[in-house]
Amino acid sequence: MFVRIDGVPHHVQVTGTGPVCVLSAGLGLAWFEWDPVVDLLAATRTVVRFDRPGLGRSGPARGVPTAAGEAARIGRVLDAAGLGGRAATVVGHSLAGFHAEAFARLHPRRTAGLVLVDSSVEERPRALPGRGVRVAGARACGALLGAAGVPHALGPLLRGGAVPRALREVYGTSRVWRAALVEYATYGDVARELALLRRRAPLPGGAPVTVLAADSTGTGPWMSRQRALARALGADFRGLWPAGHLLMRDRPRAVADAVRRAR
Repeated sequence: MFVRIDGVPHHVQVTGTGPVCVLSAGLGLAWFEWDPVVDLLAATRTVVRFDRPGLGRSGPARGVPTAAGEAARIGRVLDAAGLGGRAATVVGHSLAGFHAEAFARLHPRRTAGLVLVDSSVEERPRALPGRGVRVAGARACGALLGAAGVPHALGPLLRGGAVPRALREVYGTSRVWRAALVEYATYGDVARELALLRRRAPLPGGAPVTVLAADSTGTGPWMSRQRALARALGADFRGLWPAGHLLMRDRPRAVADAVRRAR
């Protein structure tokens, strides 16, 4: 279904029955990346997934991403799906790990659990100056690439063969490339905002937190950083290797198990 939030049509899918979980994919990614996890959860969970503005099948983005804004978006998606009265397990992959954690901190009564799936980690985040200039530049770059036909030519190819070509075509639109470039351009701003939020808004007591991390060997610096994130959040930690960044495709059962443990 499509729901309108701040004037933007958002593509939302609700599958299954039971306690609610909401899945948010990483930078530039679309709803269908969660398909293997949804297949495992739908029998026992009400699974909500959505595309942020400009991504997947959602309408073009109007505003600029912020941690608080994306946390509010998760809540409004749940409200629009008729699930706002039920606490949800919030699952964030990569960049969306920032959004999911912000939701848990800003909306503790609505959070039943938090699962971070190979989440972004920034130990010393800083926002670069000139956010407006960066955003304008990202949008202009996306428009130029679109006019040159680069998204159509390279998007589905870069995504690879893990999903049907008909769905991979989503990554061949200039709209998606523009939104992804804006998310990249504001990454540091969102990371810094979350770091400040951690100082004043604790995670909800009683809501379990799980950090899942992917690595090729299990001994690299990325795994160490993910372990440190888990310690800082008081979270359960599970390292998975060999596995790629798209853990929801490489290890969907581990992701589904973490969601089930959350409630």
